[in-house]
Amino acid sequence: MLFKQVVGQEDTKRRLLRMVQENRVSHSLLFTGPEGNGKLALAIAFAQYLNCLNPTETDSCGACSSCKKYAKLVHPDLHFVFPVIKSNSASNPVSDTFIAPWRQLVNQSPYFDLPTWLNCIRKEGDNKQGAIFTAESSEIIRKLSLKTFEGRHKVMIVWLPEKMNDTTSNKLLKILEEPSHGTVFILVSNKPDDMIGTILSRTQQLKIPAFEQVDIENYLIDKFDISQKEAVGAAKVANGNLIYGRQQVEMSEENEFFFDRFITMMRHSYSRKVSDLLKWVEEMSRQPRERQRNFLNYAINMIRENYIMNFKQDDIVYLTPHQLEWSKKFSPFINDKNAMTIAEDFALADSHIGQNGNSKIVLFDLGLKLIISIKEGN
Repeated sequence: MLFKQVVGQEDTKRRLLRMVQENRVSHSLLFTGPEGNGKLALAIAFAQYLNCLNPTETDSCGACSSCKKYAKLVHPDLHFVFPVIKSNSASNPVSDTFIAPWRQLVNQSPYFDLPTWLNCIRKEGDNKQGAIFTAESSEIIRKLSLKTFEGRHKVMIVWLPEKMNDTTSNKLLKILEEPSHGTVFILVSNKPDDMIGTILSRTQQLKIPAFEQVDIENYLIDKFDISQKEAVGAAKVANGNLIYGRQQVEMSEENEFFFDRFITMMRHSYSRKVSDLLKWVEEMSRQPRERQRNFLNYAINMIRENYIMNFKQDDIVYLTPHQLEWSKKFSPFINDKNAMTIAEDFALADSHIGQNGNSKIVLFDLGLKLIISIKEGN
C-alpha cells in the first residue's frame, strides 16, 4: 500500500516519512488513536516504505520487487499478528492459520473493525470471541529468528495487541526488550490502556487523530459512487470514524435493525412493561455476541446524541434524518439527571458480554436499570 492510497492523515504521513529519512525509526512503534482513523493502512504503507528499493521523498515507488510483493501482502519479511478464534479444526490457532482471508480482507479495504474480521473466519452461529493466543508468541519468536529474506527490515504488524492474553504479552515484552537486528514492530491499538504497562513503556507511541469529515466524504463518494448529499450525511454521523462511515453506506439494514431494537427497548423501559422487556431480551440474546456488543455501542451513541439535542446545537448532533425525527420526541427523556448513568450502564453491559457474561442476565439487568433511570429523568 502506498501512502497516497491511504485516506487523509497528511500530517501523520509526513511524520512517518521524516522518521525514515532522518534514520529515527524505533524498533517498536505503537499506533494509537480512535477507532476508524486508518491506523492499519498507515502501518502497512509505512512498512512498505521501509523496504522499498527506490523510495521517493513522499512515497514508496510502487514498482520495485519489494513494493509489488507488499501490494499483495506476500513480502517474506512482512508478518502479521491479529486476533483469531479457536475451532474444532484449530484448537491452537495462530495468525498464519487465517492469513489467506486476512490478506483478502485487507486488500479489499484496510478500513474494517474486529467484528468484520471475525465474521470472515467464524462459522455461522459461532459466537466465539477473537483473541491473540499463547501459541502466537512462539510463532513470533520463530519468525524473528529467521534472517531477513529480501528487505532491509523484518516488519511485524500486530493488529489490536490489547487482545493478547497475559502469557503472550509477557513473551512479546521480552522480544521488545531484546529485539533482533533490523526488526520493526508496529503495534496498532484502539485501546492501549488495555495493554500491560511494560509494553507501552517499550514503544514509541504515535497518536493518530480521527479523520476530517471532508476526507470521509471524498472517500465514500469515490468508493461507493454515492451523491454528495449522501456522503455528507454518512460522514457527519461517522464523526471522524471512517469505518463507521463505511458501515452507514454498506450496512443500512444492520443500522435499521439496531435502530428498531433501540426504539423498542426504550419504549418498554419507559412504559415499565417488564414482560415485554423480557421478550426483547430473549430475542436480542439469541443474536451473535459481537452483534449484541455492536448494538450496545450503537445505543451508547444514540444516548449521547439525544442528550446533546437538548442543547439545541444542531451542528454537533450526528444523526441521520430518520433517527433525528424520532429523537425530537425522545431526547427530552435523556437529560442531566440520567444521561451519564444510562451511558455507563450500557458500557458496563458491553464489557460484561465481552467477558462472556450470560447475555440474558446482562441485558435484563440493563433493562431494569433503564426503567429506573428513565423514571428518574422525568
